Amino acid sequence: MVTIEELIQQAQQAAARAYAPYSHYHVGAVLVAKDGQRFSGCNVENAAYPAGICAERTALVKAVSEGVREFEMIVVWTRNGGSPCGICRQMLFEFAPDLRVLMVNEAGEVVSDLALHELLLHGFSPAKLVE
Repeated sequence: MVTIEELIQQAQQAAARAYAPYSHYHVGAVLVAKDGQRFSGCNVENAAYPAGICAERTALVKAVSEGVREFEMIVVWTRNGGSPCGICRQMLFEFAPDLRVLMVNEAGEVVSDLALHELLLHGFSPAKLVE
């Protein structure tokens, strides 16, 4: 079984691969599927700012493109333990409202450990489309 420390290290390694020439804010994420598979991601910026993608969504898109749609945890590494942005929260909520979200700083300290539904109160889910 993988440890939190190993996931933190993998997220830090992903952040080292980030392409962030504009913000210089490197983010790495590791999304853990219910079956134990891990998908890493880093942020990739672009001169046309809206064209960039966050680490969390990179990991999610990699997982979904491989047919994985059930998740239990994501570890997000930034230098200051920053939180996933609103778009990332919504994208993750689509698949796992109860996802465990660990935010980790550059010292490897867990700054926050919350369920996604606590980070995105009243999130919009597919079920809302039929209510």
